[in-house]
Amino acid sequence: MDPFVVLALVAAIVVVFLVASSVRIVPQARRYNVERFGRYRRTLQPGLNLVVPVADRINTKLDVREQVYSSDPRPVITEDNLVVNIDTVLYYQITDPRAAAYEVADYLQAIDQLTVTTLRNVIGSMDLEETLTSREEINSRLRAVLDDATGKWGIRVNRVEIKAIDPPHTIKEAMEKQMRAERDKRAAILHAEGERQAKILTAEGTKQKDILEAQGTQQAMILRADGEAKAVELVFQAVHRNNADAKILAYKYLETLPHLANSDNNTFWVIPGELTEAIRTVTTAFGDQSAAGPPQPAQPEEATTAAPGDTSYESRTPELGAAGSTAALDAVAAADEAGRQAAAAVSDAKAEAEAAKSPQTPRRGQTPGG
Repeated sequence: MDPFVVLALVAAIVVVFLVASSVRIVPQARRYNVERFGRYRRTLQPGLNLVVPVADRINTKLDVREQVYSSDPRPVITEDNLVVNIDTVLYYQITDPRAAAYEVADYLQAIDQLTVTTLRNVIGSMDLEETLTSREEINSRLRAVLDDATGKWGIRVNRVEIKAIDPPHTIKEAMEKQMRAERDKRAAILHAEGERQAKILTAEGTKQKDILEAQGTQQAMILRADGEAKAVELVFQAVHRNNADAKILAYKYLETLPHLANSDNNTFWVIPGELTEAIRTVTTAFGDQSAAGPPQPAQPEEATTAAPGDTSYESRTPELGAAGSTAALDAVAAADEAGRQAAAAVSDAKAEAEAAKSPQTPRRGQTPGG
């Protein structure tokens, strides 16, 4: 083969190698740090880039997107000397590829160790209860410390979150018992409040019911009283319209007396003081009617005038007197009978009242067995 052809082929291969070595294509969201003869030269941006072959070398390739780093559980001692395991999640982003490559040897390990030391400082000033309830405060303090420390490393910490806080097993059991007791307490309080509200509503309902019943009873009594008043007024007007005399009123009075003791609730019965006056009025009425007697037919004038020597008139006069005395006795007997009937009605009323008071006592006119 011709030596010139061989040299041409070698030269072509070298040129192709040099051209391929001088061209670098950087993907989106990537940054390449270029060193020339071991010294930082520049950072390649996304796209097509040219470098000096042999002299320039790509040292580090970095991803500038936001990344997530989750650390392992780390033991931390609280202020009340309890050991808790805390997991953290870190969200960071590389803002300066040169500083991230040359200012710190391993930025992930540096961030992890800084997170652990900051957590121990923050949690060491809190007790367990405050640690469990102050996650936002812990996150804010961690982010402030990490952002300040990682700024010179070309890294920005966007967010720090505590993923889990695991207290010891015995503390978990105690917390569960406390939580159960709190829930039982709230349940008992709610139950008591419910019963109290129910009793209040029941009392209000009973009160409204009593008020309505009392109002109904009041209205009924008022209407009943109005009816009785109108009835009495009508009776009074009828009596005065018919011009009833004292004899009829006394008789109706005696007729009404036996009905006064018919109520089952009466334990005693008082005899009115007007009873004797009513009996006297009825007696007078019967006496006057008996004394008056039936109307006699008119006698002839000659029959009424007797001769001077006739003794038949004188003999008839005692007969009229005897008839008048008999009529008077009949009136007295009628009055006595009315009095006895009134007394019997009073006795029956008293017996019924005593029988209603003591149900075991047999009533009048009944045998103990019957």
